[in-house]
Order: sequence, then structure tokens, then C-alpha cells
Amino acid sequence: MTEVMTNPPGLLISAPSSGTGKTTVMLGLLRALAEDGLTVQPFKSGPDYIDPAFHLAAAGRPSFNLDSWAMGDALRGAIAARAHGADIVVAEGSMGLFDGVAKPGETGHGSSAETALDMGWPVVLVLDVGGQAQSAAATALGFRMYNPDLPFAGVILNRCASPRHERLTRLGMERAGLPVLGVLPRRGDLTLPERHLGLIQAVEHPDLEAAIAGYAAFLREHVDLDAIRAAARGAPARPAGRLPQPPAQRIALARDAAFSFTYPHILEGWRAAGAEILPFSPLADEAPAADADLVWLPGGYPELHSGPLAAAGRFMAGLRRHAATKPVHGECGGYMALGAALIDKEGVRHEMAGLLGLVTSYEKRKFHLGYRKAQLQAPMPGFATAAKLRGHEFHYSTILDQPDAPLAAVVDAEGAAVPETGSHRGHVTGTFFHLIAEAGA
Repeated sequence: MTEVMTNPPGLLISAPSSGTGKTTVMLGLLRALAEDGLTVQPFKSGPDYIDPAFHLAAAGRPSFNLDSWAMGDALRGAIAARAHGADIVVAEGSMGLFDGVAKPGETGHGSSAETALDMGWPVVLVLDVGGQAQSAAATALGFRMYNPDLPFAGVILNRCASPRHERLTRLGMERAGLPVLGVLPRRGDLTLPERHLGLIQAVEHPDLEAAIAGYAAFLREHVDLDAIRAAARGAPARPAGRLPQPPAQRIALARDAAFSFTYPHILEGWRAAGAEILPFSPLADEAPAADADLVWLPGGYPELHSGPLAAAGRFMAGLRRHAATKPVHGECGGYMALGAALIDKEGVRHEMAGLLGLVTSYEKRKFHLGYRKAQLQAPMPGFATAAKLRGHEFHYSTILDQPDAPLAAVVDAEGAAVPETGSHRGHVTGTFFHLIAEAGA
């Protein structure tokens, strides 16, 4: 008889909306369980490239994105397999529990609920109960009943103002038949610093270790960790496909506070296939390795460091030398750095690498957010012309000039064309979307 492999039991931490405290609950829970001696595997539902670094800091184990819109079954199986050897899985949802796009992508609409259903993880709903009491139960019950097939562990009541407030809110949950797994008193110091893309990066936090330890102590005092562990469940493991394959053997990867937005499953796939990743810091004025086969500039916050980047002579010279004979690719912020200039929010123009003609501005801010489907009109590292890719775009820059040939025909999740097509010139390519997977992977 063939033994059926199962994933470790898990839970998904979600909420009715963003801003309810689920990230601090997530980080505190990861650390508290790890302190109890468990091997904890974190995941992130949806296209977020900031939260996984916080998860790694809290759990001591790399976190990976699972995305039902951009990823096919095989890739999600390969990513879920990263949990093998863990005692428990804790995943963090994105936005509200049922929030997704209007049209399905590879397999679904990209909601956290789809991830929980797919993996068999019961949902822990974090509710901000400020300004309400028994009425919070109506909200929770609506989420519980919206899809009766969704496994539901219970609720954590956040920002509770007083013992009386807690008593009244618990009465509502009892009437609705919803388990209360914890009640967190209101505390103003339990928020993570944010900027326009959401949280600041983990590497920028002034004292991340102390913050996470504080979250863990707070949760340990106010949440029933035994009940949470007992509620964890998991579905049988699906056959795993392969992770994304490397676009070259020796990859010089920009890694610092200006360039850090790379999905962990991408790097895991590159390493697993034997590629050598050669990190370098443009902000420290380091040039990419001269013997690299490819230079890859991820997204990040180049607009916050545009002056130092423009003055980084060794970095710029090394980039240009490489681009003369070998491929260079940039995503979002990396794409901007490959362009002619970046204009900061004060209107100051900073000269960039000039390998592409792109000119972008943060003086004229425009919000760009959403999934992207792209069909390449020219090759880019790792993919041939006509390849179909899935990705996600999130930035506030405005294109002032994009004179080079478009790299791809790009549409949003509903099929509407977007002007951010990326571009290419010589050995250099760039996109505004962050690559998640090739279509069908």
C-alpha cells in the first residue's frame, strides 16, 4: 500500500480587512510557537514581498508565498512542500479573507480563503472590535457563513478596551457559536512602521528582534496557544511540481535597502537547481560580479535612495560593462534604476544607469496595483519570446518617457491592457511587474 503523505497541520491568520492587526498577531504567534520548541513553517497568501522577511525573522525559517491566481497546482504543490519537516504551519492572509480579483487566473481569484481551502487550513479571524461589542459577532458570523466549506478555527478579538468590553463581545461570540481563541487589549505600541507600500522592510526596522519578542510575550499572555495548536489541520500533500528554474548559472543579485523585493520561491528555485546567487549592494557602491552570467535588479525603494544610487560610480560602471555583452534585467524599482533618470518627490532629477530610456517620477504620483498577465514580445532572461508570465505590480511612480521597444503585451487581471509594458534595448530588459510564475506552472 502506498503511504499518502500529508502536510503538517496548519492555520491561516486572516481578517475582514487590512489594518486589523493580523501581521502583529502573525509575528507574535510564529515566535511564541517557536519558543515552545516547535518547528514553525510560515507562508504568505497572495503577492506580498515584504511580509515573508518579517516571518523569517519571527520563525527562523524562510516564508513562501502561495497564490491561487498566479500559480498553478504544480507550483503551489512545490511551494507547500517547503513545509516538510515542520511541526506546524502558520500562514498569513492578505487584505480581507475573501478579497480577490473579478476573474480567475491560473486556478482562482487570489483570495486568502482560496488558499485556506486549498491547503485545508482552518482560518483564525482577527477582529478589530474597537467601537462595537456584540455586533462584532455578526461580522464574524458573516465571514464564517459566507463559504460554509471553509474550515474555521475561531476568532481573536483585537483592541479590546476593557473587561466589560471583552465580556459583552464574548457574549456575542457565544451566541453565534464562534470560539474565542484570544482577546488582545488595546495597545498603541503594537503597530509596525509603515510607508506607502505598506510595512517598512524588515531590514529597516530599528529594533525588529525586540518588537517580535514583545509581540510573542503579548500573545502568550492573551491568546490560548494550546487551543490554536489543537485547531490546526492540513490536507494531504499534492504531487509537487518544480520551482521556477534559474535564468542563468551565476546570477549577480542586487540586495540592500533599495533592492530587496524578490519572491522567496523564485530564489529557492534558483538555488535548488544549482544556480549561484552572487549578492551585491548598489547602495554600498558595489559592482556586480564581473564573471556573473546575469545581473538581476529586484524591486524595492530606489526613490528613497536616488541620490546615493546616482552617485554610485563603481556600481553604475560595472552595470554598464556587464550590459555591453551579457544580460541585465530589472523589476519595478530595478527597472527604474536601469532607466535614464528618476525624479524624486521633491522634483529633483537623478541620473540612473541609462541602459534604457525610461524616465520615471515620484513628483507626479500615480498608484499602480494589481495582478499582471504578460506575453513577451522579446526574450528576457529565462524566457523566450511569446512566453506567458504572471506577476504583480505595486508602485506609485509615473512614466514620463519610455522610448524603447516594449518587452511584453501586458494586461491586468480582468484583461484590460496596461501601459506599463516594460522595455528592452540590447542585452537589457525591464518590467514594472514582479514575476511570480510562468503561466501554467
